[in-house]
Amino acid sequence: MTALRQLRGYDYFLRKLAGLWRERAFRLVFLGTAVRVDHHQHARVHRLLMEAATSLDVRNLPEAYVFADPVPQAATLGIDKPFILVSSGLVRLFDDDELRFVLGHELGHAVSGHALYTTMLRQLLKISNVLAWIPFGALGLRAVIAALYEWSRKAELSGDRAGLLAGQDPAAALRAHMKFAGGGHLDDLDIAAFRAQGEEYLNSPDVRDSVLKLLLLEAQTHPFAVSRAAELQRWVDEGAYTRILGGDYPRREDDGNAKPGDDVRAAASHYRDAFARSQDPLIQTLKDVGGGITGAKDWVTGWIRGTGATGTDDATP
Repeated sequence: MTALRQLRGYDYFLRKLAGLWRERAFRLVFLGTAVRVDHHQHARVHRLLMEAATSLDVRNLPEAYVFADPVPQAATLGIDKPFILVSSGLVRLFDDDELRFVLGHELGHAVSGHALYTTMLRQLLKISNVLAWIPFGALGLRAVIAALYEWSRKAELSGDRAGLLAGQDPAAALRAHMKFAGGGHLDDLDIAAFRAQGEEYLNSPDVRDSVLKLLLLEAQTHPFAVSRAAELQRWVDEGAYTRILGGDYPRREDDGNAKPGDDVRAAASHYRDAFARSQDPLIQTLKDVGGGITGAKDWVTGWIRGTGATGTDDATP
């Protein structure tokens, strides 16, 4: 996104994309079928949205709609004028702190401009289905789609961080992930058991489970709930959350000076650190293979050098 912002006419480009992909039509659908949140309708949701926006310094509050669906879910749509969708099931099931976390998560998507890539992913998926019959025509497109899926999963982690900063209650964030996963009230859930379940999922000793997790996540826009909870807790434990609360974070006015190279280096560092600390058996196998290759290369190099010296001696009568 930093790279896109270096392009001249970036804002105009976004607006044209929004019009092309019927952003206004999406809004009209929910304007006609859902309940718009304000002081008079779903006042509790409106109050919590205002509180989350104040914490995140969101200056232009997006519209929000509550739509009828018993399944707890939320989303952010729109590029030029993003708006937030919250299901009636989520409003009923989540308490104030949990709902504030969810609304902060969605505000994070809106402020960060995540809807652009989400819309791009949806459109490319449609195109890929059309090109599927072409033997090699869709290979490059599939690579782009895979990258966008990975970006989408990382964007959800960014949204979770925004949600935590909005509510500043790590326990509420964990409870929200539990409810998204199980859909039950707190009387039916246990934080310690949920964390143990997450440890079991993340640290399975079987390489087959590692391969299956990769395959299962390949076409997922969201990480699994236990992974999201663990990633958010790791972010808190590593100190980034506390530093931001203390005022150590990039300022909006400096956003135009951000350099794509810095983002690339930060992303590379993230994946390198994640690879290094991972206890996943598949990752451990790859580390062992990599170490073996490096060791073998050093051994062969040394052997060749040694053979060269010895060969000279052996050739001498």
